[in-house]
Order: sequence, then structure tokens, then C-alpha cells
Amino acid sequence: MPRKVRDSALESRTARSKLKVQHKPYFRLIEPGLHLGYRKLASGPGTWIARRYSGEGAYTAKNLKTPDGALVIADDFVDADGKHVLSFAQAQAMARQARDERSPVAKGPYTVRRALQDYFAFLRHEGRPEHLVAQTEQQASALIVPKLGDAEVSALTSKQLHSWRDGLVKVGARVRTKKGEIQQYREVDDDEDALRARRASANRVWTTLRAALNHAFDEGDVTSDREWRKVKPFKGVDGKCPTFLSVDEAKRLINACDGDFRTLVQAALQTGGRYGSLARLRVRDFHSLTGTIDLSTRKGDGSEKTFSVILSEEGLQFFRHVCTGRGGQELMLTKDNGSPWEKGHQIRPMEDACKRAKIADVNFNQLRHTWASLALMNGTPLLVVAENLGHSDTRMVERHYGHITREYAKDRIQEGAPRFGFMPDKKVVGPVLSLGARQ
Repeated sequence: MPRKVRDSALESRTARSKLKVQHKPYFRLIEPGLHLGYRKLASGPGTWIARRYSGEGAYTAKNLKTPDGALVIADDFVDADGKHVLSFAQAQAMARQARDERSPVAKGPYTVRRALQDYFAFLRHEGRPEHLVAQTEQQASALIVPKLGDAEVSALTSKQLHSWRDGLVKVGARVRTKKGEIQQYREVDDDEDALRARRASANRVWTTLRAALNHAFDEGDVTSDREWRKVKPFKGVDGKCPTFLSVDEAKRLINACDGDFRTLVQAALQTGGRYGSLARLRVRDFHSLTGTIDLSTRKGDGSEKTFSVILSEEGLQFFRHVCTGRGGQELMLTKDNGSPWEKGHQIRPMEDACKRAKIADVNFNQLRHTWASLALMNGTPLLVVAENLGHSDTRMVERHYGHITREYAKDRIQEGAPRFGFMPDKKVVGPVLSLGARQ
């Protein structure tokens, strides 16, 4: 019977809790050619990975799974059951047992379809919001699977991927089509803006496929990522500078909103917060003494980031009014009937309010742009705006609002640059030589 390997950093949940979160697993050699790895996640229990030597200096790494294909997790928060939840010792035994066996789900060619399925299962296991995973999964089923679903991942070529990506640009956006009928598309508009928008859309779909392929490579389902690393996204397609409302337009919009939605819009204009962040706010997130409010947002790795927004005096009075006399656990911003604002609930009220206010082409996210743009135009430093929007540095703000800071700098130069009393001599024709210049 193989002896159990000891590792002070991995064999207890207390020790594993002290490890840093990182994508690369923590590996421990348990026998020649076989390592057991532990991947620490930002939230939820970690997972066990078996890494095996495959010859010629190469290794393959795969998550440990149950016979039915379910992901095995570590006993970080609940006691090990020997099946779905394993201790360090139990994970060693499973890794050894699986060394010469192949799970039924691993038989057959590893296709793009299977890579996508494994990737979405991974996202769900990490705790990503189900509605976002389902939305991305639906998009992949419509735009990736029909052309590439049956292609073997290890046989993909950069030429094949370029052809698929470029094909997305040649068709218009999908339109709602009855179930069972052939998918309908909008007519393709060849102007520069429409082309940019289609390329930006193709980039988003490519990001999903690339993430699935990278996940397959990380898990050892394929041995090389060389072909898809050659495929780069379209450049210069991020779109026009974000539009924003003037103070007068913002006031008209507020007045045009119904009661419960008006409060939500005012909260967005006072904080620059995203719709999802505002919808999750609870009364306890407002701190009257410090004049701040805590917003949370989900990062790309699935973890949640919380940051404090500094309120203006007007914003402070607004949130005091909203929160006075309410329990800390209550949702701060709700509909008149007390129900929460869910995904997509803001779209129709926003459209209706814009029509009444006679403001065209504005969505809820542009309220965030409005706060940032007006703050910058009023002289708020770039770093302060970035921190209030939840960014760790100024790069994102410079990218989206650099044109505003340049205009602000131009105005400040006109106001504050030194004047030396220069008066052009109207009698002189042509360039005037500076003092000391040779004739």
C-alpha cells in the first residue's frame, strides 16, 4: 500500500486557508511522475488536481472528478465524505487510482463543444452569477458551436479560428426568431460605425472561446495553446467616447421618472454606481458619519470587490433621506411594492423616462458616465474619480474620459498660462528674427 505523503501547507484546512489565492495550483510530489495539486480559489472551497508526467519532459494536469464527472472539492469548509469532498490524504488515493484509468467522460476526441461545457461548469463551480453564465452559454451556442463545436481542440489552427472570427463580422446582429425557424439577422450596414460595432461584438465572442480553450489547456485536456495564441482581437474597436448628460438634461430625466425609479436614477447620478451594484445595496452600506457608501462589484476572476464612494453634500443628504428609520439588513433601493430591482428591470423605465424628457439614446450605464464626466469637467482629479468608480488606478478612466481631461487642461491653460504682453507688429511682413539671430 503506498504511503501517504505529508505536506504541512496542504494537509489541513487551517494550513490551506493561509495560502494566497492564485491560478497556478500548489503542487506536492506524491510519487515519481505524479503530483497532487491544490488550487486556492477566491471564494468557495479549493479543488484537487493530479499532474502526471507524460514523457519527453511534458506533464498533463487535470482536476480530480467523480465517476459521473462532477468536480471534486477540498474539505476546506465541510468534512470530507470520500466522494465529492476529499481530504489531502483521500485526494492522494484518488490521484493514484486514476493514474491508469480514464474516466468515461474523457473518452473520445476533446471537441470545442466539450471545452465550452467544461468551462461553463467551472464558472458555475466558482460561484459566478448564474444569469451571466447562462447568457454567455446561450451566446456560445449560437455563435461558436454551429461552426466549431465538433472541431477537435488539439487540431484547431489559427487560420480556422481567424476564418470563424472574421465570419462573425460579415453578418448582422441576430434578431428575435421563433423557435424552430431559421435564425434571422439584421441587414448589414457598411458604414464605419456599424463595422466597428460588429468587430467589437466579434471580440467579445472570441474572448469567451479563448477563455474556454485556455481552461482546457490549463486542465491538461490539450497539450498546446500555440494556435489560438496567434489569434488577436480586432484593435481600435472600443467605440466612441462615452456620452453623458448635462446637468440640465439630468434634472429633466429625474423629473420624468416614476417614484421608485426616480430614486434609483438619483442614486446612480450621486455615486456613479452600476445598476447591479445599486440594486444590491443595503441600508447598512451607507455611512452617514463618514459621508461614504460601500458599493460592490464582481471582478473577472469571480471574486467580489467592495469599495467606498465619497459622497458630495447633496449625495449625503439624499442617502440620509433614503435610509432614515430603516433596518440595516433592508435592501436600500427597491420598487414601490418592496420587490428588488432584478436584471433588466431598468430598461423599460429608462426608455419611458427618456421619451418623456425628450432625451435620445441614453441607457442606465450612461448615468455612470455622466457622474464621471461632470466630476472631471468640474476639476476633480483623475485619481479621485477613478477610486470613486472602483478602479485601482487611472488607466480605465484615462481610456474612457481622456478627451474630457484634455479639454479641461486646455481651458486651464487658457486661464492660467503666463502672459508676457506680446503684441504682433503689424508693420512687419514675414517671420521676425529673434534677437541674436544671424543675418
